[in-house]
Amino acid sequence: MPAITEPLAPAEGDPMLPRIVRVGKRARDHNGTVTLTLESADEMPLPTFRPGQFTMLYVFGVGEIPVSISGDAADETCLVQTVRAVGAVSQAVTELQPGDTLGLRRPFGTAWPLEDLNGRDVVIVAGGLGLAPLRSVIYHVLANRARFGNVALLYGARNPADILFRSQLEMWRKRLDVQLDVMVDHADSSWHGRVGAVTLLLPRLAVDAARATALVCGPEVMMRFVAAGLSDTGIPDSSIWVSLERNMECAIGLCGHCQVEGLFVCKDGPVLRYDRVRRLMGVKEL
Repeated sequence: MPAITEPLAPAEGDPMLPRIVRVGKRARDHNGTVTLTLESADEMPLPTFRPGQFTMLYVFGVGEIPVSISGDAADETCLVQTVRAVGAVSQAVTELQPGDTLGLRRPFGTAWPLEDLNGRDVVIVAGGLGLAPLRSVIYHVLANRARFGNVALLYGARNPADILFRSQLEMWRKRLDVQLDVMVDHADSSWHGRVGAVTLLLPRLAVDAARATALVCGPEVMMRFVAAGLSDTGIPDSSIWVSLERNMECAIGLCGHCQVEGLFVCKDGPVLRYDRVRRLMGVKEL
């Protein structure tokens, strides 16, 4: 049984004090969603992270939001963060341009259980923007492909226009050592792939359930149905990991905004084993 990952300690110094970073590159993924490549604005190196962790991004005069890291953990020269404009702060983040500065509080929270994946089949299931927090673990798995058994990446989007990292998905699809399937809920005339919920792809998995670990990220309702579907394939709940979202404001468990019973999503999560949070995932707005 995989061990429960422990929260990683924040950087030395005051975890509430942001450092200044600069936008190096800005890429528009689709309407309302951008990916920012953040660089150091001084001579200090950027903080390192483990796939699955998040940072707090602060736009001066506007506010602060938690954002999962979507870049490659092996690249220590930058931090890549994908943000969708859904509120005042996230809107301000998506409007930042190369050369603009913002505040960054270092990576917080738990990470995907990379060490526990060695020698196992790996199932990665993403829904919508949930592909962003999983992209860093995809980089790791593909860069170290020989360490793992069969690898499957299943991705569901609302419609073709909402597909994230489209060019990368096409590149990964060409690999012969990865099963990659993409579904959309609603198709248009440009779409020639599968249509329906991402859960419809689960019976097609070419993995050994007894030796498989699944990593799931997306809307809460999607994760619940995917976890149930993975259980139906024979993958035990103790081998399913999810990344939770909730209104995180301090990132260190002080403010209580992300508390669900005795769990603080910011410091006990966001990555948690499904058998630990299965009941809590029925809590509204988790």
